[in-house]
Amino acid sequence: MDIQVFHCNSYLFTASKVILLIYLLFISVIPVTAQDERANLPAVLKNSYYEINFGYIDYPFGQESLEPGYTMESVKVPRPAIRLVLYGHEFNKYLSAQITYMRPVLWVEYTYTKDDPAMKEGTPPENHKIRETQQVWMNVAGLTLKFQAPVGKKFSIFGEAGLGIVTRNGFENDITKQTVIKDANYATLLMGGGVRYQFSKKFGLMLSMTYSPPNNKEKQPHTIFYSAGFSYKLLPPSEKQLEKGIKAGYIHPKQIIQIGFSGNAFGYDINNFFSQKLIIFWGGDVEVRHGLTICYTRNIFHTPKVFSFDWGVSFGYWQTNIDKTNFYTLSLFPLLRFTFLRTKPLDMYFFYSIAGPTFISKYILDYNDTGGHFTFQDNMGIGIFFGDKRNINAEVKIGHYSNGNLLPKNGGIKIPLTFNLGYAF
Repeated sequence: MDIQVFHCNSYLFTASKVILLIYLLFISVIPVTAQDERANLPAVLKNSYYEINFGYIDYPFGQESLEPGYTMESVKVPRPAIRLVLYGHEFNKYLSAQITYMRPVLWVEYTYTKDDPAMKEGTPPENHKIRETQQVWMNVAGLTLKFQAPVGKKFSIFGEAGLGIVTRNGFENDITKQTVIKDANYATLLMGGGVRYQFSKKFGLMLSMTYSPPNNKEKQPHTIFYSAGFSYKLLPPSEKQLEKGIKAGYIHPKQIIQIGFSGNAFGYDINNFFSQKLIIFWGGDVEVRHGLTICYTRNIFHTPKVFSFDWGVSFGYWQTNIDKTNFYTLSLFPLLRFTFLRTKPLDMYFFYSIAGPTFISKYILDYNDTGGHFTFQDNMGIGIFFGDKRNINAEVKIGHYSNGNLLPKNGGIKIPLTFNLGYAF
């Protein structure tokens, strides 16, 4: 298959992220002329919510998913999984729409066997088999409507239904190079339900179940996800909060220009820690040796003290670690900033950026197929603003590029420590 060609279901999968990005772009064109206006919640953010759900996933992978000629010896199905509501909007207290993303924490692992045609007559029977252990990657994106019915003042029950997109990355036998489990990418029904306890205006707790049916044509079993989680609803700050923030003199820079340098002098241990141990970020099969970046961000909304939402654009020039292949990226991205420390000499913050649509000039890198010229940029790190007007900026971060399993090929690119220097104005 030519991986440069996006088939129809890949577009459906992309639709949920495109909707989210269009929505964020719409926020960015809302006129802002002063910091206190940026502290007011934009109309398109009102009645929006976000969710994180953790739980138990069940999909009975077995012999049926293997291609003819292969025999399953064992299969491990790790149960922990996560489902995110990337963006939800309440039309009223009974109806909302949401964009979701669900995946296991660890991938399904098959051990299988196949007769080795290269074995000569007289070889012991136990040596006639090729035995390998490999992984299946899978995730489910969703665009659903949620129906909610209050039961008392704080409890409610809900159900959801809509479009689901299942993406599965299968694998080949390392020796024969034949397909063992096929890649899959298709549209399906996604539905579920649960109960919610709204313990404050902003926060709620949920118990829920999500289901997608099996697909015999794609040899994909059903998926059931049982979860517990919490939701956060954006509310406009009160007049008292706004006044308090203004009196305290908290500064949220309106615009920032940064220049960054990435290098692997410190290795990739930090990337590996957050992708393999703590599992709150992503790694990648391709490792960048070094790179240069130029970045511009503009603040769209901020709370009086802690939270800021920015929109940015960046250009990066990179070199891979093994083949020393040069390539470049051009990205548009949202950025969430949490200023957790404010002192007289400096302000310190944590930031997280996800799903920034990106053009990548090359995608066959260090013998890995990363999927195509379209990918996503993700960054995570800490930084400081200092100076009387907080106009001097410094950051350290790690980065990642991948297509979010939009395509079956998704090797991922690992960006080591990047040091940014910036000017805020």
